Amino acid sequence: MAAEVPESGKVALITGASRGIGFGVARALVARGDRVCVTGRGEDALKEAVAELGPDRAIFVAGKAHDEAHQAEAVERAMETFGRVDFLVNNAGTNPVYGSMAELDLQVVRKVFETNVISALGFAQQTYRAWQREHGGAIVNIASVAGLAPSPFIGAYGMSKAAMVNLTLQLAHEFAPGVRVNAIAPAVVKTRFAQALWEGREEEAASGYPLGRLGVPEDIGGAAAFLTSDQADWITGQTLVVDGGLFLGAGVH
Repeated sequence: MAAEVPESGKVALITGASRGIGFGVARALVARGDRVCVTGRGEDALKEAVAELGPDRAIFVAGKAHDEAHQAEAVERAMETFGRVDFLVNNAGTNPVYGSMAELDLQVVRKVFETNVISALGFAQQTYRAWQREHGGAIVNIASVAGLAPSPFIGAYGMSKAAMVNLTLQLAHEFAPGVRVNAIAPAVVKTRFAQALWEGREEEAASGYPLGRLGVPEDIGGAAAFLTSDQADWITGQTLVVDGGLFLGAGVH
């Protein structure tokens, strides 16, 4: 029987966490003793996530990330249940278009920014006002290597992730010294969200990675656990690239 993990006393709000990277982060934080509030659009998927994380360690709030009422409800529920929100991990994102920048529907681009960037700012505002301004904490924004270099056919997504990197810098500057704000920029991680980039061609997709494989959610979960830990207490305003060495080569594939 596995030893029970003692509670750390810390609480995290993780957006887009019913599966994939967000769930990987939630699992890593629960494993070290944190409690978590996870959000996402699908209530059934969130219920399954909470059941796996442990009902004594996790709660969920279903809703759309860009909805300001949902942002407020998620923070309020976390505060009511756990009494604090030390960490925010902004993972919720969308990428509904694939194609040339010359042909992008501008309405779709607006939707991408609304979900990927503006919602992250909204959650950061809510968390900061509710707990972090007075008590401190940490924010981790899930960006992407697509926000650091050109990436064919996912230009709108890359633009939004570049904005996420700059948002990280702005918040790190303004929320210091009490709140540290960093970002993680993954390359392709094997999730449903990114499956169009690797499904059916994983070996080919991984061929440009010096470490010989694509990422898995646990890779990002470990990085988020580090950035929200005391070991990262003198790190803020940084974007940690977690890419299996992809940037050692010619760029994003």
